[in-house]
Amino acid sequence: MKALLLIGVLNGFLAVALGAFGAHGLEGKISEKMLNTWEKAVQYQMFHTIAIFVAGMMLLRFDHSMLVSAGWTFLIGIILFSGSLYIYSLSGIKTFAMITPIGGVAFLVGWVLLGLSIMKIVG
Repeated sequence: MKALLLIGVLNGFLAVALGAFGAHGLEGKISEKMLNTWEKAVQYQMFHTIAIFVAGMMLLRFDHSMLVSAGWTFLIGIILFSGSLYIYSLSGIKTFAMITPIGGVAFLVGWVLLGLSIMKIVG
């Protein structure tokens, strides 16, 4: 699906930009703990950007609704997991860190949907 591929491109760009901002713009401005949290957000954003690309590329060959669901669920996970960690890193407001596990669950659901799609496609 074209939309998932474009979402993957946008998230890849953002992950690189946010990673560079963290490394060069935040160093010395936030605590080491918060900088590590920022880096974790970038890592998970990039890992799941790749997963969005996998779902999108598979959709070019296989029309399977669970692939679409997997891609969108990965995006929701990025927003909730990485997004909450970015905000928490900058603000220190723990409420944002409490959202992070919901994003983690979305990632898990996305992986299950991707796995089920693959199982249906390959037999």
